[in-house]
Amino acid sequence: MTRRIQRIEDYALIGDLQTAALVGRDGSIDWLCLPRFDSAACFAALLGDDDNGHWRIAPVGAGDCTRRAYLDESLVLESVWETRTGTVRLLDFMPQRDRAPDVVRIVEGVSGSVEMSSVLRLRFDYGRVVPWVRRADGHRVAVAGPDSVWLRTDPAVKTWGQQLSTRSSFTVGAGEKVAMVMTWHPSHEPRPSIIDPYQALEESLADWREWAGKCQCTGPYRDAVVRSLITLKALTYAPTGGIVAAPTTSLPEEIGGVRNWDYRYCWLRDSTLTLDALVSAGYLDEAAAWRDWLLRAVAGDPADLQIMYGLGGERRLPEVELPWLTGHLDSAPVRIGNAAVKQLQLDVYGEVIDSLHSARTAGMAAKRHTWNVELSLLGFLESRWREPDEGLWEVRGERRHFVHSKVMAWVAADRTVRALESDPSRRGDAERWRRMRDEVHREVCEKGFDPRRNTFTQSYGSAELDAATLLIPRVGFLPGDDPRVIGTVDAVRAELGHDGFVRRYTTEGPTVDGLPGDEGTFLVCSFWLADALRLTGREKEARELFDRLLALRNDVGLLAEEYDPVAGRQLGNFPQAFSHIGLVAAAMGLEAG
Repeated sequence: MTRRIQRIEDYALIGDLQTAALVGRDGSIDWLCLPRFDSAACFAALLGDDDNGHWRIAPVGAGDCTRRAYLDESLVLESVWETRTGTVRLLDFMPQRDRAPDVVRIVEGVSGSVEMSSVLRLRFDYGRVVPWVRRADGHRVAVAGPDSVWLRTDPAVKTWGQQLSTRSSFTVGAGEKVAMVMTWHPSHEPRPSIIDPYQALEESLADWREWAGKCQCTGPYRDAVVRSLITLKALTYAPTGGIVAAPTTSLPEEIGGVRNWDYRYCWLRDSTLTLDALVSAGYLDEAAAWRDWLLRAVAGDPADLQIMYGLGGERRLPEVELPWLTGHLDSAPVRIGNAAVKQLQLDVYGEVIDSLHSARTAGMAAKRHTWNVELSLLGFLESRWREPDEGLWEVRGERRHFVHSKVMAWVAADRTVRALESDPSRRGDAERWRRMRDEVHREVCEKGFDPRRNTFTQSYGSAELDAATLLIPRVGFLPGDDPRVIGTVDAVRAELGHDGFVRRYTTEGPTVDGLPGDEGTFLVCSFWLADALRLTGREKEARELFDRLLALRNDVGLLAEEYDPVAGRQLGNFPQAFSHIGLVAAAMGLEAG
């Protein structure tokens, strides 16, 4: 039967803290990069069609599963089909690896008898390279260039090659199980060690339960917070502590549009909010790992600071297009790499310094060189903050004096002053940074505020608004009860709002980002609005909006980057760390009252 095209929200996430896969409601893994988040995909049907690689396990003739959920507070996905002949469930997970990455899929009969089918279509290099497949030691082995994949089943089932794919068929009755394990390794190395899939399942469940049990959120939003934190953990590259913005590339911000970007990298813009979310929930080890990744990534000349880095802090992320992929729902081009890495975004200096300040106040053990890094970054920012930049949203239009960038320059000076005031023995010229802080504050209030409309604008002299100004009370630039803050919140909600959610900026007419087309409402911005409503004393409205945002999560609690309130669907790369960070921050704020 022809597969139904899956929507972005039809997918669930599994991963091993080094890479991740997306599993559709129909039991098909349509996206997986091996061995790292930023490696080439071996399953790329998400951005093309089945011929670009996928692995589907489902009852013969069945469509989408009847229901699915994560087992307890884990990243083990259970999909259940209720068929005419019986009920069957499929467990999907990726155990935390010792060396080689494994994808484990366990089929278990619940009742009756169900005929199952597995179709494994490997396509290395983002769906372009068909491997050579052979048998070896009872396994199926696929090899192409540097990549090798081994497939085995327990117990052995009937397997054959057909239409450049590996196919299997078997029947399960109540209580019967069939495990299928796919293992990747470099083709020049010996066969990887074999794992016990059932033992791996128990260990994975135990590991996730122990980890989730550390969450310090205990209120009515705990389930949503834990699921978001598990998602953030799943987006962490364990060897370095870096957290990718999303495990995908080129999922469209508009169906059929060109706003398709690669998010499999680590953004400095996420740093403070990520660290605060982890700290507030009690995950100090993860927060410290992120802080340490940050320090390694930004080491060097402050003039060379980038807005994003690779998983290990790599700096070169060249952007290219993959013409053989048609894009999700024909939303081309498909891009890998990200040219925005070359942009000047002055706000990142403030975000890095704010992150290090948050780590300090959370009681994390300081690194000896941290303070010198902060002073170096601030010294550079002192000489450059008056310049225009590309801003938080990585616009590909002309540089402007973005208000958010200036506010974050104020944050950088403010946090440094606070550190010096709290520890007089610390080296630094507090008066110098106070002067910078006051000058930035004065200029933003004079040039970035529209007194007629009582709102901060997107950039100096513009009439456009920007959802990033909702962060003004959160970072402490002005208190929540300041009339200018209240006016900004109201203006953003009115002018950028759509069905109660907000866009990051307008895309109508000549756009600031220099790109054609439209995009959905930005989920993290909508969470910012909920938080800003709370900070301006409107907690009832904040809770109402927050509850509406929670309802946008898919059936397994995941959020993409954006939401289309007209079509009622999620848009953009998925799942998006920034959206889940926004959820945690807003929830913890509401919990604290």
